[in-house]
Amino acid sequence: MSEVAAEAALGATPEAKRKIVNRLRRAHGQLAAVIDAVEGEAHCRDVVQQLSAVTKALDRAGFLVISTALQECLADPDNEDATKPEELEKLFLSLA
Repeated sequence: MSEVAAEAALGATPEAKRKIVNRLRRAHGQLAAVIDAVEGEAHCRDVVQQLSAVTKALDRAGFLVISTALQECLADPDNEDATKPEELEKLFLSLA
């Protein structure tokens, strides 16, 4: 998928897309740390703390995606390609 297509699919500006990707990269790094901790037989406390960080980073990325779509919907309510409010509600609740 091209960068332009990805932005259109998310309804994201380049700045919003950058923020989303940064959060996902952070989660990716944290997940790698969890895997290393498990393979290294780290204490369960350390593994759970890392898992919590991954979960939080993914949740924040998801809410940022929804927030971006909501802003797009509010900015141009007549846009046929914008995510509909009912769908945004379902997406939001799936993360909550």
